[in-house]
Amino acid sequence: MLFYSSFIDGQDDWPAADFDKYLQASGDLGVRMETAFEQAFSEQQGPVLIIGSDCAQLTAQIIQEGIDALEEHDFVIGPAEDGGYYLLGMRAFHPEVFKGIAWSTETVFEQTNTIIANKDWTLKLLPTLSDIDYEEDWEKHGWEIP
Repeated sequence: MLFYSSFIDGQDDWPAADFDKYLQASGDLGVRMETAFEQAFSEQQGPVLIIGSDCAQLTAQIIQEGIDALEEHDFVIGPAEDGGYYLLGMRAFHPEVFKGIAWSTETVFEQTNTIIANKDWTLKLLPTLSDIDYEEDWEKHGWEIP
């Protein structure tokens, strides 16, 4: 499943024959992610992982580690250096993890982690990576802009 922010690009690198494509819901990041998880769980049993498109360090190996973690844990999170996360996965749909979060702040991961801990759900953490919100985030790693 692919979720697009404002329009579905029929000419992108993700063939429609291989990927179900949807527009993201309106609202803040939490609403958009909650709706995407709800849609995914309505179409399959789970587990479900969501990843952003702004983490250049994310690898297939890390994604597989996240999928594998959900065999034994309720949640998996890939923390981002800026206090958010680049990956969130859950074994069953728990919309509570999207409530009361100050989205797009340095406390997103911490707040999400607190919700999970307070519910006594199990959590596996993946490596902390850098996501790319601004050109400076890319440049601080010495990467060249393609």
